[in-house]
Amino acid sequence: MSDAIEKRYATSNTDVGTSNSELGSSATEQPLIPRRGIKGVYYNPVVQVWLLGFVCFMCPGLFNALNGLGGGGQVDPTTGANANSALYSTFAFFAFFAGSINNVLGSRLTLLLGSTGYALYIGSYLAVNIHPNAGGFVVAAGAILGICAGMLWTAQGSLMLAYPTESEKGKFIGIFWSVFNLGSVVGASVSLGQNYHNTANSVGNGTYIGFLILTLIGVVIPLFMADPNKMVRSDGSKVASPRHPSWTSEFWDLWVALRTDPYIILLFPMFFASNWFYTWQFNDFNLALFNIRTRSLNNLVYWLAQIIGSVSIGFLLDQRGLSRRVRAFSGWCILLFMVLVVHIWAFFYQKHYTRETVEARIDIFDHAYLGRVLFYICCGLLDSMWQTCAYWLMGAMSNDPAKLAHFTGFYKSIQSAGAAGVWRADAIGVPYMNLFISTWALLLAGLVFALPMIHMRVQDYTEMDEMR
Repeated sequence: MSDAIEKRYATSNTDVGTSNSELGSSATEQPLIPRRGIKGVYYNPVVQVWLLGFVCFMCPGLFNALNGLGGGGQVDPTTGANANSALYSTFAFFAFFAGSINNVLGSRLTLLLGSTGYALYIGSYLAVNIHPNAGGFVVAAGAILGICAGMLWTAQGSLMLAYPTESEKGKFIGIFWSVFNLGSVVGASVSLGQNYHNTANSVGNGTYIGFLILTLIGVVIPLFMADPNKMVRSDGSKVASPRHPSWTSEFWDLWVALRTDPYIILLFPMFFASNWFYTWQFNDFNLALFNIRTRSLNNLVYWLAQIIGSVSIGFLLDQRGLSRRVRAFSGWCILLFMVLVVHIWAFFYQKHYTRETVEARIDIFDHAYLGRVLFYICCGLLDSMWQTCAYWLMGAMSNDPAKLAHFTGFYKSIQSAGAAGVWRADAIGVPYMNLFISTWALLLAGLVFALPMIHMRVQDYTEMDEMR
């Protein structure tokens, strides 16, 4: 089994999203003629990736907007923190099996099942708003969402990489991520409008109902998406959804990916830190210091900053006038600068309050607000730059689609494991300062471990013999 998998790594000469079977058929078959008229629009890969983006706009995007309010919009963050801990625990485990589920059920059905968990999760917060003793339901919904999120993101990756031609991959990924991130922006805008005159310091039923309706729309979108096997790309080649291995071969693949490219281990601390900082930012800063309408505005500018940060660092990392090694080290330096600026700035806020002493509810019009909202914008910039660089570094290590699939699997699993731990730490009342210092330390550790990997592994060109 392992020899066969290693042979597949060694002989692969396709780029991300192109299967070996697809390569063989394209070499012998004549280009197909794309459909025309209304069917041509419907089966157009660009239209379908927009629909895929709107699924994630309505589901993970609104989930991010709700989480960004701190405590899921509640006064007491304990229930939300426990729900997130349960979510990321199940996510970290079941993500390994989501590929096999996607292989058996197909991407559209897997996407449909995965999206339902987001509606259940948001509905659970509406339930706890009506029945305050329903906190256990929120935690259970979080655990179920972790399973569903693994399925949704597996199906999303399969479809997003299957739709484009070789020369269109960057454009399609850009379309998807732009639409997806706008979901958080719209969700934050809805929350701000609903809660601008709210004096209760928690989200009202109207906000949860609005989020739930939008999420349910996202759940039904996969029902109207085209069958990938009936679609034709712009160059006349047939779209074929990449198939995933069985769970047995998946574990073999994970081992082979590690053995053939062990430098990925040096990125594990960077992966672990990539969701750790959300807990301090959302619960221990935004929730702790601000009233509900100010938290809503903070949430809006945070996700807007995410889009700006991702586009900015991506522009640098794609500069063809610079060698890839120069771009990699430049990205590392920018991350180090942002980590130091954001956390030195944050320290001067954090040292003035604890869980026991925090009472202030800063409002939009307070004098103390301006500096803090500018700081929160920088948090959003750092988050998107960190995630973008992590993906870019993985992509710089290999062009083998099987190996890259496992690299991203490592990323999501380790990221979720870290998130599960820190949300639980927040739920049991670990001091704010301890969580803040751990956030800062893990980010710096992630950069320190990534530096030798960049030096030894990132080259100006990825040769095929590097993947053997």
